[in-house]
Amino acid sequence: MALVERVVHGSIHELRLARPPVNALDPALCDELARAIADAIAAGASGLVLSGGPKVFSAGLDVPHLVSLGEDRAALTASWEAFFAAARALARAPVPVVAAIAGHAPAGGCVLALCCDYRVMAEGPFRIGLNETQVGLVAPEGIQHLLRRVVGPYRAERLLVAGELVDAERALALGLVDELANLDGVAVRARAWLEGVLALPRQPMLETRSIARADLVAALDPERIRLDHFIAGWYSPDTQAALRELVARLGK
Repeated sequence: MALVERVVHGSIHELRLARPPVNALDPALCDELARAIADAIAAGASGLVLSGGPKVFSAGLDVPHLVSLGEDRAALTASWEAFFAAARALARAPVPVVAAIAGHAPAGGCVLALCCDYRVMAEGPFRIGLNETQVGLVAPEGIQHLLRRVVGPYRAERLLVAGELVDAERALALGLVDELANLDGVAVRARAWLEGVLALPRQPMLETRSIARADLVAALDPERIRLDHFIAGWYSPDTQAALRELVARLGK
């Protein structure tokens, strides 16, 4: 069964994360997402919608899988590299991409959404944000930049330090998402925004987009992520204790 389903709506291709129950981002899903983006572009897609759900866009990295790797640093590094490769594929997509967030989007789910051009989120009790500090992790500088560019430096600092997840209404007020829609209409609204952008003169729109997103692409460069430093921090006592607590909660 495909972990990413591609649904074609004319020149707009919707890529649906399909790893139940919460679209946890393991290497297989991340690899398939990167391939799906490339395949859609090769097939002539003029715009992409990244969707998930229902009720969970993506719960972020598959922490139980990562913890199960134990002291195998090579495997742990490969898992994180797969995630960042998927994020880079979204950020570097040569056509506009909209995140259709029909549910919760913490941590890695939020990162994927931030790599998109525009974010439509479901109304209701759904939450989004970079909650890394809550689980004992440090968000790399490049990932912090993704949040700063949409909510501003001071608000990003407050959210990042607290590891705060905000509900849909507050996410809209902060600029973390661009619009809200009812749960069943999120993907429809995402396509509607894309259709408006794609109606513009194509080459000027794409060149302007490329210039405007250059800082986003640069934020995901390896030197801004410092994966070796991140992996070293993964094995710190504080982080390991927090991760074990998280895995215990997830297992209940």
